[in-house]
Amino acid sequence: MRLDPTLPPPSSATALSVEDFTRRAVQSLLPLSALAAGDKEAAPPKSRGDYRLDDALPFIADPSAIRPAAVLIPIVARREATLLLTERAAGLAVHAGQIAFPGGRLEPGETALSAAMREAQEEIGLAPELVSPLGALDPYLTGTGFRVTPIVALVDPAFHLAPNPIEVAHVFEAPLGFLMDPANHQIHSRELRGRMRRFYAMPWEGHYIWGATAGMIRILYERVYGQ
Repeated sequence: MRLDPTLPPPSSATALSVEDFTRRAVQSLLPLSALAAGDKEAAPPKSRGDYRLDDALPFIADPSAIRPAAVLIPIVARREATLLLTERAAGLAVHAGQIAFPGGRLEPGETALSAAMREAQEEIGLAPELVSPLGALDPYLTGTGFRVTPIVALVDPAFHLAPNPIEVAHVFEAPLGFLMDPANHQIHSRELRGRMRRFYAMPWEGHYIWGATAGMIRILYERVYGQ
């Protein structure tokens, strides 16, 4: 993995080096060897999901039809680490305009790792040879009925992205130091499907990072820095 020393440091009060993150991550993340193709477990541990702040599993549309999915959590290996995020296209039927990680549902026979890598290439043109997986987080259950396995990986900053305009409106990097600071982990609430729900939110420079994306970032912090 080639580090990029030429760019200015991100605007973060607490900058984190990619070396420190990597050292902590390899010690605390789930090993990729533990991920099986077609994992059929219905739900993650109780604290892992959109419901964790409200203890409210019934908000999930159909708990009996949970679908496996995966996302890539791409840590860009700059002098001071950043997190690569996407803004979903405005014309999408679901979660239009929201901040997200590259990812999607597993195809038959895929592992979470292969699905996350495939989706990242399809959505933003991230070349697989520039991605070095470090491990995984516990699966995350979303209110839309997906059991998402987040794959954490280092990304070589030499990438040349080509976002798919049908799916992605914008790609940006946010300082990992900002996102790994619990002081920036706000709890917001709104009415969703007829009930009030609380969720994590991490607004940064005009980008409203919230919901499942912010929930996974919070879990990444707890796993890597909160022990």
